[in-house]
Amino acid sequence: MFDFHSYKQKYSYPSRRSLVYGSRGMVCTASHLAAQAGLDILKAGGNAVDAAVASAICLTVVEPVSNGIGSDAFAIVWIKNKMYGLNASGWSPEKLSGRTVKERGYKEMPLRGWIPVTVPGAPQAWYELSRRFGKLPYLALFEPAISYAEEGYPVSNFVAGEWKQEFERLKIYKNDPAFQGWFTTFTKNGNIPRPGDICTLPNHKKTLETLAKTGVRDFYEGELAEKIVRFSDETGGFLSREDLRDWKPEWTDPVSVSYRGYDVWELPPNGHGIVPLMALNILENFHFDTRDNAETLHFQMEAMKLAYADGQKYITDPSCMKVSVKDLLSKTYGAKRSLEIGNTAKSPEAGNPFTGGTVYLCTADGEGNMVSYIQSNYYHFGSGIVVPGTGIALQDRGANFSLDEEHDNYLAPRKRTYHTIIPGFLTKGGRAIGPFGVMGGFMQPQGHLQVITHMIDFDKNPQEALDAPRWQWVGGKKFEVEAAFSPEVIESLRKKGHEIEVNSDLQAFGRGEIICRDENGILAGATEPRADGTVAAW
Repeated sequence: MFDFHSYKQKYSYPSRRSLVYGSRGMVCTASHLAAQAGLDILKAGGNAVDAAVASAICLTVVEPVSNGIGSDAFAIVWIKNKMYGLNASGWSPEKLSGRTVKERGYKEMPLRGWIPVTVPGAPQAWYELSRRFGKLPYLALFEPAISYAEEGYPVSNFVAGEWKQEFERLKIYKNDPAFQGWFTTFTKNGNIPRPGDICTLPNHKKTLETLAKTGVRDFYEGELAEKIVRFSDETGGFLSREDLRDWKPEWTDPVSVSYRGYDVWELPPNGHGIVPLMALNILENFHFDTRDNAETLHFQMEAMKLAYADGQKYITDPSCMKVSVKDLLSKTYGAKRSLEIGNTAKSPEAGNPFTGGTVYLCTADGEGNMVSYIQSNYYHFGSGIVVPGTGIALQDRGANFSLDEEHDNYLAPRKRTYHTIIPGFLTKGGRAIGPFGVMGGFMQPQGHLQVITHMIDFDKNPQEALDAPRWQWVGGKKFEVEAAFSPEVIESLRKKGHEIEVNSDLQAFGRGEIICRDENGILAGATEPRADGTVAAW
C-alpha cells in the first residue's frame, strides 16, 4: 500500500490538492465551513464523534442542497479500538403501501412529493452518537450551525450551482401547497443565492435550537412532530405521530471482507455497502499490474456489474431479504461469480443507477478515535417538501422502493428501503487505517471500489485515489467515464463490448473524503477535487 511519508510522493493525476497532515485531529468534509466547525470542536476538547456530529449538523445549513434536518444517516465509529455501526434510516409510513401508490396511478415510485418520504433519521443519529460516545455537552455541537443559520454564510460555488439546478427542477411545483415551504425557505423574493452571496436560514436556526435543548425528542414526539404531521395531513401526506414516535435507529455490527491483506468494512443492509464488498471478492481472483489500462478496467467494471445485479435484487430491509449477507459475501460465491467474467462485456439484469444529493465526512482525533459518517436527502433537496416555518426538508428515500409485489424491496408499511448512502472503513491486522467514503447515490459503491483498489492494488496515496479518473455503470453494457481517460483506453473498452460515453459533468462521479492513520498516529487527509471540500487538521 502507499507510503504517505515519502519525500518522492507523486501525484499521478491532475489535481489542485495534496495530502494534508495532522496529529491531534482532522476533519474532512465537502464544506470548509463544516470542516472548520468540526476542528473547533476538537480544539474545545471534543473527540472524533463530537466533531463528526457538529460537522453533520453544520452541513444541514451550509450545504442544504444535499442534506438537511430531514435526512437519513449512517455511521461507522472506531473508538477505543472497537468498531460500531449506526443505521439511522427511517421506515415507510404505516398508512403507505405499494397498493396505495399504484391506486394513485403510479407505475413506479416518484421522486418528489409525500409518497417517497420516510421517517427522517439524521436528528436521532446525532443524538445517539453524542449520547453513547461524545465528550462535550450536546448543546455545544449545535452552536456552529446555529451561528451560520442566524448570521449567514457565503454560499460556495458548488452549492450555488446545485441550488440553481434544483430550483429549475422544482419550479413546476410552485403552485402546489405541499411545496410552498421549499420556496419560502430556499428562495428570497423568488431568487436563489449566487456563489459568494450571504445566506441566512432563520427557520433552521429555530429548529436546531429546539433540537439542541430537547435532545431531538421534540422532532419525534413534541411540537416539531406535530408540525410535521399536521402539514402531512393538510397536503396529502402519510406520516403519522405514531410513525415518528415508534421509529428508532439501530446499532449494528459492520461487515467486512478481506482484500489482499486488508479488511474493508461497510454497514450491512438495508444499505448497499455489501455491493463493493461483493465486487472486491470477485476481483481478488484476478491480478492487476496497471491501473489505467483497458484490461484492468474491464475486470473492475464487470465485477461491479455482477455485484450490483445481486445487490439490486436482494438488498432491502433485512427482515425481508431472501438471501443472507453471509452467503452474498462468501469467498466461494465471489470466486464463482469471477468465472462469469470473460474478455467481453455482458449485460446483467439490474436497475438504472443515477447520482443524488449526499454529504460524507470523516473525522479523527489524537486518541485514535475515527468516524466515517454519511447523511443524505437522497435526490438533492429530497422530496421537495419543507415543513413551513421549520427548515425541515424531508428526504425522498422511499423512491427506491419497488412496486413489483414479487420484489424483496416491495413497498410495505414500516419497512426500510434499499438505501444508497454508505460509510466505509479500512483496517489491517486489527489496526485502524481509517474512514473513507464517496457521495453520489448509486455511484457510491462504485466510488468505494475504485478508491480502495487505487490504494491497495496500485499503491496510490489517498489524494491520488480521489484524483484518479472514474467510471460509472449506468445499466446494461453502458458506462460513463470521465474525459481524463485516454482515447486509446476508451476505444479498447469499446472493442470489448462496453458502451462508453464520456461525461464532462464531474459531479456525476461522486465526491469523496479519506483519512488514513499510520502506526505512529500521524494523520493524512484527502478530499475531492471535483467539488468543494476541505481537510481541516490540527
